This record gives sequence, structure tokens and C-alpha cells, in this order.
Amino acid sequence: MKKIFSLIAVITGFIVFTAMQTENKPEFKFEKETHDFGKVPAGKPVSVDFIFTNTGDAPLIISNIESTCGCTVPKFTTKPVLKGEKGIITVTFNAAAVQAGFTKAVTIKSNARTPSKMLYIKGEVVPAGN
Repeated sequence: MKKIFSLIAVITGFIVFTAMQTENKPEFKFEKETHDFGKVPAGKPVSVDFIFTNTGDAPLIISNIESTCGCTVPKFTTKPVLKGEKGIITVTFNAAAVQAGFTKAVTIKSNARTPSKMLYIKGEVVPAGN
């Protein structure tokens, strides 16, 4: 009987410890996760700032941001974002060719509770001068 109670105590302790590890992690809360540029002239870069707040309890550290193509360039701070503070991820899009519609994604890698997060930009590329 003592072995069963000991086993239950160890399992309960492990579960509580694991839950505490998850709760103490940082977390993103974005004002928006998708931006529609509308009509964009070909060859003219456009940018958008994705503003977020760290709603977790630990400092949020972005380790990398990957884009789906070379026409989409993300810029971010490597400085930790403390609990309750805001951060900015700037995404710049520059299309060389006219496209009826585009949707591009950037993937954020971080130490957040959700370690991989995606942001999206979309729009239509029109000939320059329109």
C-alpha cells in the first residue's frame, strides 16, 4: 500500500512541476496576426508593424523569424521582452512581378508557451503607377 501511495505522490509531483513550467513561460498576444496591404505597386516595398505584448511571466526571447520567400523580410529585436512589455516585428514585402493576389507567412521561433507562431500578410500586386 505504501508503494502505491509513493507512486501516486511521485506522479502528482511530476504533473504539478510540469504544469508550473508551462505557466511560467512567456506568451505572445498580438494586436493582429494578419495584415492586408490591399493594392501594392510592383517594385515598391511596403511594411507593416505587428505589435505584441508578452502576457506570460518570463522574458520573451525571439530566436528567429523565417519567411516563405525572399520578397518578405522580417525584422525583430533580439532584446528580451519582459512581462507586460510590448515588442514589434516589422515585415517588409517587395514584389518584383504583378500578382493577382498574394499571401505570405512569417514563422516566429521563440521561448514562448507556443514556440512557433505565424503571422500573415496579403494583398494584390499591380503594375507600378496604378
